[in-house]
Amino acid sequence: MSNRVHIFDHPLIHHKLSILRDKKTGTREFRDLVSEIAALMCYDATRDMPTRDVDVETPIGIAHCKTLAGKKVAIVPILRAGLGMVDGMLSMLPSAKVGHIGLYRDPETLDPVEYYCKLPTDISEREVIVVDPMLATGGSASAAVQFMKGYGCRNIKMMNILAAPEGIERMQHDHPDVDIYVAAVDEKLNDHGYIVPGLGDAGDRIFGTK
Repeated sequence: MSNRVHIFDHPLIHHKLSILRDKKTGTREFRDLVSEIAALMCYDATRDMPTRDVDVETPIGIAHCKTLAGKKVAIVPILRAGLGMVDGMLSMLPSAKVGHIGLYRDPETLDPVEYYCKLPTDISEREVIVVDPMLATGGSASAAVQFMKGYGCRNIKMMNILAAPEGIERMQHDHPDVDIYVAAVDEKLNDHGYIVPGLGDAGDRIFGTK
């Protein structure tokens, strides 16, 4: 795969993901796990953020430290399942702003249809992380990233918990300039566009709907 596709190989993420996949895992635990995995992924996905040197006065003396520099961050979940990843990421990036993109997949064509978009006014000046638990066909992710580019964003990352090879291929074709961070890449998509073996419908499992 491209060096812009980052697949996590961390024991904690893999452990939590195994519980997340289990059909017996209930709504509350599923929701907590999505948030926890997102926080762990956020830690590594921000590894390349620039820093600057700063001196901090401690109770004992002066410490030579580093603090974040450069552009600020915006987290943009794709509704509705992407909301499940936001709190975990905000626990790592509490000063980040949050935008929202509402897309649904047409059950016949599998194409994304926009129904809502609300973004920070300074979105073009921020590093943007688009989040959605599942990267299946890649249609919604590609559309969301295209919206971000339409608003002038030039530093965009995509973060998903699970991905299908078809979704990654679509994103790499449509947006070769976007880094993709995933906890695991599964086997394939089924005839209904669901990831196999996957974890079911992430939105339904997060919010307890069917």
